[in-house]
Amino acid sequence: MRDSEYDLIKFDATRDGVAVVTLNRPDVHNAFNAELIAELTDVFEMISDQTSIRMMILRGEGPSFSAGADLTWMKHASTQSREDNEADAVRLAEMLQRLNEMPQMTLALVHGTAMGGGAGLVAACDVAIAMANTSFRFSEVRLGLTPATISPFVINAIGPRWARALFVTAETFDAAYAERIGLVHYVAQTADEMSELEERIARLVFAAAPGAVADSKKLVHDFAGREIDRDLGHKTAKRIAARRASDEGKEGIAAFLEKRAPGWKV
Repeated sequence: MRDSEYDLIKFDATRDGVAVVTLNRPDVHNAFNAELIAELTDVFEMISDQTSIRMMILRGEGPSFSAGADLTWMKHASTQSREDNEADAVRLAEMLQRLNEMPQMTLALVHGTAMGGGAGLVAACDVAIAMANTSFRFSEVRLGLTPATISPFVINAIGPRWARALFVTAETFDAAYAERIGLVHYVAQTADEMSELEERIARLVFAAAPGAVADSKKLVHDFAGREIDRDLGHKTAKRIAARRASDEGKEGIAAFLEKRAPGWKV
């Protein structure tokens, strides 16, 4: 699948270095179904391979970012075998993993509602900005289910204690609450404020070396929760040594010493 082949998402890369992916099922609040998951999987993989893209923005068309699972899809799942349900869930997990592992900086712009899997998308992005009146909820237990597939990304974002509380209560919370627990990083009161925050993040991204951004994300993925010991120290020393010897590292140091902008800065 590429550009024109997408039915349930929009893909726009007309701005240099920026890809915008828009969930495009506004009539059902951008709820997930198998086709939407497949299209997101494809576009995340495609963007990951494009070295010219340095930032990916994820947003939702219409009144909501994403209301989670589509009711028709869930009804169909309830008639499937355990094996079919497992295969379905694996596809969702793989989509979120592709988003989580993208080398580019990823930014979620969240409004309306972000429920269940929609909140999972938010958790899998590097940075999230939410409109103040956005509603969040992990509602699975109300349906006799659990947020199993999204749980690694949510726990990573907000920690086990908050995850436990919100998973077992299915409490609805707003953007200020989401910011307090770490699910989002910034709260915007108006659309103009959200646009200003988006541009601020973009300026920061384009001032950074793209390879260093990808490697910095990998540092967090590889070292989070690790015991701080001699072995970890050696591993981190190898990482910084490789960066210092890289073309980006040499260019960055030279630009700093020569008081000029590095070649990657836009």
